[in-house]
Amino acid sequence: MTTAPLDASPRHTPSSDVPALRLRGLSVTFRTRRGPVPAVRDLDLDVRRGQLLALLGESGSGKSVTARAALGLHDPRRTEVRASAVEVAGHDVLGATPEELRRLRGATVGLVFQDALSALNPVLTVGHQIGELYRQHRGASRRAARAQAAEMLALVGIPAAHQRVDDYPHQFSGGMRQRLLIAMAIALEPELLIADEPTTALDVTVQAQVLELIDRLRAELDMGVLLITHDLGVVCEVADEVAVMYAGRIVERSSADDLFAGPAHPYAEALMRSVPHVDALGRDLAVIPGTPPRPGALPTGCAFHPRCDWAVAACRTERPPLLDVAPARSAACLRSEEVLRAHV
Repeated sequence: MTTAPLDASPRHTPSSDVPALRLRGLSVTFRTRRGPVPAVRDLDLDVRRGQLLALLGESGSGKSVTARAALGLHDPRRTEVRASAVEVAGHDVLGATPEELRRLRGATVGLVFQDALSALNPVLTVGHQIGELYRQHRGASRRAARAQAAEMLALVGIPAAHQRVDDYPHQFSGGMRQRLLIAMAIALEPELLIADEPTTALDVTVQAQVLELIDRLRAELDMGVLLITHDLGVVCEVADEVAVMYAGRIVERSSADDLFAGPAHPYAEALMRSVPHVDALGRDLAVIPGTPPRPGALPTGCAFHPRCDWAVAACRTERPPLLDVAPARSAACLRSEEVLRAHV
């Protein structure tokens, strides 16, 4: 693919067949005193425009590392990022200069962090922080940037936006601070939004409001959304497609409906089984035995085999590739067809 040059102009309208995010053969390895630690291994991922794809997995599976690689945020002195393609809306991230990456972030891709309080500057008003995007990327005056910041606050549902634009982050609740981060992320109408655990530590009502907001903005702006989460309830609520990660690899990818109807990988099956159900009242909760492997000490063969109820001898020596097991569905398991049939 020929990648487009980066610029600071308002959002363009590229060909609809260019995905919002395209990753091919992505591997991320951390350099440590004890040697290299592979965090992501040979990952392929596409997020189409207007699509909300959930990247699902336990903590430590490599979800946030993947997102940071897509934004070029890893420190090259401590991290090695290898890939045949890392592209955001057709722009080449791997070959971009630091200045090009600075212009790319915010204008073409937005990021919502999971810790809203630490992500916002406590000594600057929220209007100043949002308005900075318009001043830096669009050359807006302070007056115009403040007015646009107020409009963004109103867009994400902050009451009395024109008055609250001069408030500081500590004057907002946790749910409202999360909305502020979303306002900053979509202020320049990016083509890709990466939301990293955006509902962490929020109560159920506020969580639903934040998810509804992301889903609405995705439809209105035709953004691709990569939603990073370990919450199956969140996935069920808003995702079009799901990519399940384990030990730095995608082990299953399918539509959200197909995944919840019947997973094709034992790890995805175990995640589904561990969700509490009302009809299981009084019975022990299902758990996945053991713990996820350390990235620097992965078992041979399939990384999930020590915890897997479906494991056979070959699973200890063979690392299965991600292969199609049904239309628009893939899994990395030697027994994926059997697992899939078990849920039919």
